[in-house]
Amino acid sequence: MLDRMQRGLVPPKHHLAFRKETPDAGGALFWEECLTRDGFDGGYTILYHRYRPHEHRVAPTTHGWPAPVAGAGTDLRKRHFKTQDLPPTGGAPVDARTPLLFNEDVVLSVLHPDQPDPVYVNNGDADDLLYIFQGSGLLRSVLGDLRFSQDDYVYIPRGLVYRLIPDPGVPQYWLSIECLGGMGLLRQFRNEVGQLTMDAPYCHRDFRRPEGPVERDEGIRALVVKKGGRFHGFTLPHSPLCCVGWDGTVYPWAFPILHFQPRAGLVHLPPTWHGTFQARGALICSFVPRAVDFHPDAIPCPYPHSSVDVDEFLFYVRGNFTSRRGVGPGSVSFHPAGIPHGPHPGAYEASIGHRETTELAVMLDTLRPLQVTAQAEGVEDPAYMDSFVQG
Repeated sequence: MLDRMQRGLVPPKHHLAFRKETPDAGGALFWEECLTRDGFDGGYTILYHRYRPHEHRVAPTTHGWPAPVAGAGTDLRKRHFKTQDLPPTGGAPVDARTPLLFNEDVVLSVLHPDQPDPVYVNNGDADDLLYIFQGSGLLRSVLGDLRFSQDDYVYIPRGLVYRLIPDPGVPQYWLSIECLGGMGLLRQFRNEVGQLTMDAPYCHRDFRRPEGPVERDEGIRALVVKKGGRFHGFTLPHSPLCCVGWDGTVYPWAFPILHFQPRAGLVHLPPTWHGTFQARGALICSFVPRAVDFHPDAIPCPYPHSSVDVDEFLFYVRGNFTSRRGVGPGSVSFHPAGIPHGPHPGAYEASIGHRETTELAVMLDTLRPLQVTAQAEGVEDPAYMDSFVQG
């Protein structure tokens, strides 16, 4: 959650009668809907609908992305998955996710959608964070339209009714981070009134918000809700895009990864300095092109480390990764807790004297162990573990 916003028409105070003033409406009420967090004690957004937002009829549905299922491999080892070798699933975003790794807090997937969602979607289980590795499109929700493009993070709050519309004819390749315990900005980057601090790695201006609301009827009357790990179908008597105004702190946004302001130090800084978003049990980091350490004897390459409390997931986007060889755009490395990991042979020494890096990547450190799916095992690099052995 960023800050409070107001869009469209709202009454002077919440929970007051707010009436339609058009001649054909006869002074009928707009319908207020509260989208809340932590019961009624957390952040919230209040919407004003032309029609009743709570009319649904149960209906069958065939839509929804697959649940993650653990694969056969259980050995403790460093692993590399070439997601660029996965066959593109295509289809609509609601159906297109291919799960790779997961635990009780996050599900990490990739998708290559080539069609718009034919239904409205509501993830009642999780906040969703998409990273647009390739492509562009539109997030259309009851709160308005939000454009996104390559290298954007796109945040979709739990409970929001929306559909994703990829731009036609544009290759799409997205990373999906389903945050089952919610997600947001890091607390240490807020001052006492909730504003982002001046030394935070981003500012309020970096985030794009929905434009609208814009009332429209797309002719779609089907809604799919994910709850309890299952997808439930409903039909609606009218378009859900009937919101005339809203205000609050719960809304989607887009953040370009290259707007993240990296830090540099006298010597190598730990990954926590690249922390961008926090989720339950996970820190989401952005590695962006930056100046590196400026001590004359600094070793810019990450040092070998035994992070006994966290698993590390790294999605490679582009650039020169000084610590790794054999990885490329779309690669995923997975380094589980329990064994040390670090740079490939020769990389540590070779990095001395470098003053900048061009790497671009998305990383997660997770407190709970990640499980690998069969889909990820199907594109695993079997030589990765032995590639760290010198000689």
